[in-house]
Amino acid sequence: MTDDNPGNKWIGKRTIRPDGMDKVTGRAAYAADATMPGMIWGKILRSPHPHARIRSINTAKAEALPGVKAVMTGKDLVDFPVETPVPLGIQDMRWMARNVMARDKVLFPGHPVAAVAATSQKIAAEACKLIEVEYEVLPWVIDVEDAIKPDAPILHDFIRFEGRPSNIAGKLEHRLGDVEAGFAEADVVIERSFRTRPVHQGYIEPHACLVSVAPDGKATIWSSSQGQFMVRAMCAYLTGIPQSDIRAIPAEIGGGFGGKTIIYLEPVALVLARKSGRPVKMVMTREEVFRATGPTSGSYSTVRIGAKRDGRIVAAKGTFYLQAGAFPGSPIRGAVGCAFAPYDIPNVHSLGFDVVSNRSKVAAYRAPGAPIGAYAVECVLDELAEALKMDPLELRLRNAAREGTKAAHGPTYPRIGYEETVRAAMEHPHYRAPLGPNQGRGVASGFWFNAGGESSAQVNITEDGNVVVITGHPDIGGSRASTANITAELLGIDYRRVNVLIGDTSTIGYSNLTGGSRVTFASAMVVTQSTEKVITQLRERAAKIWGIDPDAVKWENGEARPAGDNAGKFPPLSLAEIAARASQTGGPIGAGVQLNTTGAEGGFGTHICDVEVDPQTGIVRVVRYTAIQDVGRAIHPSYVEGQMQGGAAQGIGWALSEEYIYDRNGNVDNAGFLDYRMPVCSDLPMIDTVIIEVPNPKHPQGVRGVGEVPIVPPLAAVANAVYNATGRRFYSLPMSPPRVLAALEPEPIAA
Repeated sequence: MTDDNPGNKWIGKRTIRPDGMDKVTGRAAYAADATMPGMIWGKILRSPHPHARIRSINTAKAEALPGVKAVMTGKDLVDFPVETPVPLGIQDMRWMARNVMARDKVLFPGHPVAAVAATSQKIAAEACKLIEVEYEVLPWVIDVEDAIKPDAPILHDFIRFEGRPSNIAGKLEHRLGDVEAGFAEADVVIERSFRTRPVHQGYIEPHACLVSVAPDGKATIWSSSQGQFMVRAMCAYLTGIPQSDIRAIPAEIGGGFGGKTIIYLEPVALVLARKSGRPVKMVMTREEVFRATGPTSGSYSTVRIGAKRDGRIVAAKGTFYLQAGAFPGSPIRGAVGCAFAPYDIPNVHSLGFDVVSNRSKVAAYRAPGAPIGAYAVECVLDELAEALKMDPLELRLRNAAREGTKAAHGPTYPRIGYEETVRAAMEHPHYRAPLGPNQGRGVASGFWFNAGGESSAQVNITEDGNVVVITGHPDIGGSRASTANITAELLGIDYRRVNVLIGDTSTIGYSNLTGGSRVTFASAMVVTQSTEKVITQLRERAAKIWGIDPDAVKWENGEARPAGDNAGKFPPLSLAEIAARASQTGGPIGAGVQLNTTGAEGGFGTHICDVEVDPQTGIVRVVRYTAIQDVGRAIHPSYVEGQMQGGAAQGIGWALSEEYIYDRNGNVDNAGFLDYRMPVCSDLPMIDTVIIEVPNPKHPQGVRGVGEVPIVPPLAAVANAVYNATGRRFYSLPMSPPRVLAALEPEPIAA
């Protein structure tokens, strides 16, 4: 467990967040704060129907309205044929183009149909009302179970499954061993089916952007996103403008959680700006965010697990149907790959299906797909432990994945810390604390793959001997602070002397987006290598000043020193002293590194949850919660704890209250924070955290990703706690008061 790393000066210390002051005082500039001379406003006309064919669009009246400067439809974006994939990262530009602006059909209520740019928001909104759209309303389907029925309305004629038109757009399968032979060995087999509803990421800041196109055709985009290089690339694909003519600048971001890893407004504003010759600003309303941006998938899953009487699991099978929304792309990889990953099971069959339906296209949400898989598996494990009369954590410990375990999704695990998280949970005072009336306790574990990928960094020494670090990743979870800690540690200087900036697409090399728990892992690698190059330069400069060989100089505690008595008797040279003489010793001091980073290892967590259930109202309150996680190495423990607490809070909301509610016309009925019930402070206890540090040997600081794992266990931990309190199992989320109350009502006595 972490002791704040007493052997380090800054790594593992709770330093002050570099961007904290600007954010708490309101000085930080977000996308909606951006403004330019001559700026006009963009607004989108959205479909009122969940499924309809577009017969015609007439924009003449809108174009004639005084103050309107440009109008666009789907015809103004690149038309990618549906037959040929156009991959960009994990996205397909065929679907992205049609999601940004409808073409022949609208596929969800809120689907963009046209857009207007005008001199005011009011005029733009009025112009949208003047656009005449003729629809042929078609049958629609919302829920995943309905979408896979043989008689379900088909969204896309070109999608076929098993030789016939279908809403099943894809399939992913992992196999290990012989699952049927494994079940034949089992003494106890439990199979259950589970349902979850789509939930939204709930970021505080709505999507926003400002786009300017210069007379020479070069465009500049300011936007709220998790990756400026992603914004540049997707806009280039969708508009046909070369990437070299687009500069994407990341504003501060008011939350994303995966929901800002794709684009909605930027290509629309870009087209409108190009047409009008004026900068165009667009800001979504909260209602638009809920109706037209990606929640995570709803799901229907079936999990079957078999074990011997001694608790050894011999077989497991999971089938996961995940909603993709209007276009293919649900996170079946996370459900299929992560569901059984914490366990050493010899026979596994994990199968996922990507299902389209008339909802807004899903976007990533923190460990996408993994909470859905873990909910089903961890609830079945709880029932299995009860059937075997075993402690639920003891069952998990007996089957824990360890170094050398072969995972069903492919890898053989190196040194991992899952077992340590289970032991820490068993030994934690929370696990043995007494429970009160109507209270129950549940546990669950979870896994996320983590990621590496492309990253760039530049470390420069200023003339006065301070440091500027530029990376290419938007800072969502405190990556500036981690970067400052690492750079200061390596240079041996105070962290306050390190200024960390987020570069745009024209000032730093390509960097993949902020997501997948990759940023601290990847940026630490390129920052470390850049800083090491700078230290080499500093040693060379000191050697030149002293007239000795660079190998005779060492860098220690922020100073160049002779490596030994044989090197000569010279007083140490500080960073500031070397910087002051840089022009005489060779010029500016700085170095950059660009890497496609590898070596990311998965992360594991185990959570303990206590709930209290009010039998009169059905309200479930979480009264105590402990999140335990192997983080590899906590570069900044406060922000690691914040990630763990935030993920747990979001998972609790997913379990108890959050869901999209649709009316009889297929429209979202709770498109706002008043009716979409996210937990607030009064709904949650203080969430305790236990940081386990099992360093990743493939990383210079031992880092594993942190941000995704904490949202994986809570759904099952809460569900298992509710069962412990009530004696009722809940196989569908959320466990909202009406559902809990209905389950607690006594069954009628048969006549």
